Amino acid sequence: MAKHFQRELEKIKKSILSLGAIVEDRVRLAIKSIESRDAAIAEQIINMDYEIDEMEVEIEEECLKVLALHQPVAVDLRFLVSVIKINNDLERIADETVNIAYRIKVISKNKDCKFIFDYALMAEKASAMLRMSLDAMVGLDTDMAFKVCLMDDDVDVFVRNTYEQLKLSILKTPGDAGTLLNMFLISRHIERIADHATNIAEEVIYVTDGEIVRHGNF
Repeated sequence: MAKHFQRELEKIKKSILSLGAIVEDRVRLAIKSIESRDAAIAEQIINMDYEIDEMEVEIEEECLKVLALHQPVAVDLRFLVSVIKINNDLERIADETVNIAYRIKVISKNKDCKFIFDYALMAEKASAMLRMSLDAMVGLDTDMAFKVCLMDDDVDVFVRNTYEQLKLSILKTPGDAGTLLNMFLISRHIERIADHATNIAEEVIYVTDGEIVRHGNF
């Protein structure tokens, strides 16, 4: 029974890592669509979203089955509870890439309005946070997880700066207000990706230390 339980845990771990890799790829595609304003890439992201939804449901069902059959305790229980939460955060990150894709489809129709926001650093930071949080999950690396948590404030600064630029731009070109608003909302979606990456890092800390560090309690 113990060997079977460990095999089930290993299967779940592989599944969540596989989902993480796919979500990372979607984030890269979303960033590419922002840089290129390519509606075709955006459509690709939207059309592939069902794959992640299906994986999320399968992983949650596996976790619930193991919880019901084996009634784990201590670190194994924390692991399964955290996987359920991480699973949800990964699905939500994928949702944010879909939201970005819809914004790009709208923006791409206005060829005359040029991007005024430089998303590169913000997107790079959010992508790094996701990658580091997944690496921390693989290695149960609390030091890396704490670093991810501390990086979240940097992304928030980018959003505030983008908002200030938006106000000035709407005053200058009110006819582009709709496009500009969609540009700003892209920054909010990137911010949410960073927030979910932080949630994943916090769950890693919970698995390893048994400590709940949400809401900046670290």
